[in-house]
Amino acid sequence: MLKNFLGLFLMTFAICIFILLMQFVWMHLTDLVGKGVEVSVLAEFFIYAVISVVPLALPLAILLASLMTFGNMGERFELTAMKSAGISLFRIMRSLTVTIALISVAAFFFSNYVMPISQVKLWTLIFSLRRKSPELDIPTGEFYDGIKGYTLYVRDKNPKNGTLYNLMIYDLSGGFKNATVMVADSGKLFIADDNKFLMLYLYHGESFENLSQQQQRATKTTERIPYRRETFTQKQILIDFSTEFSRYDESVLKDQHVSKDVAKLVHSIDSVHHLSISRANEQSRDMIGRHYLNREREPERQLPESDVMMSPDSVLQTMTLNQRRMAYNRAIDKAKQMRDQVEYNAIMLDEHQRYIRKHEVELHRKFTLSFACLIFFFIGAPLGAIIRKGGFGLPIIISVVMFIIYYIIDNTGYKMAREAIWPVWAGMWLSSAVLLPIGIFLTYKAATDSTLLNQEVWIKYYEKIKGIINSIFKRMKRRNLQ
Repeated sequence: MLKNFLGLFLMTFAICIFILLMQFVWMHLTDLVGKGVEVSVLAEFFIYAVISVVPLALPLAILLASLMTFGNMGERFELTAMKSAGISLFRIMRSLTVTIALISVAAFFFSNYVMPISQVKLWTLIFSLRRKSPELDIPTGEFYDGIKGYTLYVRDKNPKNGTLYNLMIYDLSGGFKNATVMVADSGKLFIADDNKFLMLYLYHGESFENLSQQQQRATKTTERIPYRRETFTQKQILIDFSTEFSRYDESVLKDQHVSKDVAKLVHSIDSVHHLSISRANEQSRDMIGRHYLNREREPERQLPESDVMMSPDSVLQTMTLNQRRMAYNRAIDKAKQMRDQVEYNAIMLDEHQRYIRKHEVELHRKFTLSFACLIFFFIGAPLGAIIRKGGFGLPIIISVVMFIIYYIIDNTGYKMAREAIWPVWAGMWLSSAVLLPIGIFLTYKAATDSTLLNQEVWIKYYEKIKGIINSIFKRMKRRNLQ
């Protein structure tokens, strides 16, 4: 059993890793293509990407491998022979159950200790790749804006010596109103030795510079010079363009939820929770003590016993029209200030709540991965024993359908928890709560030799239901005739 299962598991796990890795690379294709990074950096990216897709690939591989293992045994009538010898299905699954339990424990430790380190390194690398300037490759016959602040148009170029012909350069680094347009018969583009600048040499051309803004600032008069024209035989331009690959500091992500294990997540949740409660209490005291009913209250000030509290309506009746208007405007301003204060307080509290939710989601995710491995085994193994089909045909179809259902439910619960529509524990354990009864039901049916997926049984049920419906219609027809 272990030999058959482990061989299939390693094969299906590699296939799942490859498929999910291609999806991940496709999502970040723009961060990789055209950057001219070294092979070692790309290899590092792929290693961290493989680690990041393990949580999705592991349950799918267990489902597919267990389904194929028991499907092959059912197709070769090995399960029938074992059951005829008095061996129950639970005894047949015992060795694999222990193996899957060990894999689930290993999956938890992997998610708790390996994933945080790999996630920090992966996203640090992705942010570094996004910041890197693209590899310089100016096309011909179209405008190129890969250099910040400049737009180039090249009609033709010599691939042997790199000479560019019929150039048009728009220098927008000083803003659109201070744009400079240059045209040249030919030119060459070089990268400086320090890899931080571009050297552009232009030959036999003209430049047109808009001077209206400079002239207006210099003379402060309405008389303006529209532009300046310059004719040159050779012109050199220095452009800031760094082609070096520099990494972000990993400490930037040290407080993010993806970089923490269970102990750090629990500590962060408790700390921010106490801070949120103290800030909420402080805001409540401030609202009640200073802004109750839009009145500034001073606790140390005591009203004389002779003062009588008057109602707002009585006070307004003693005012003139202008005094009332001023009172209304002042009340409106106070209400607006109060509203702004309430909105600010809500934003500050919501920031803490979002921080807590992200950490709680990550905390529950570390446990749901391990539990999903067990659930998918108890779905795949009994389902393979029931359908009795091995190979890559029907098992792959069933596995993909089950995994899509799991992914949709899990993603829905995650979004519900992230947006605070549901409690975090309810959203993160939704997929497990839905699939666990299915696994128990399939295990029970397989242990009792159920004909759950027998085509003949379903046809008999269909004929029986059809007969009942026909008899009901016949009785109704007789009553209508009578």
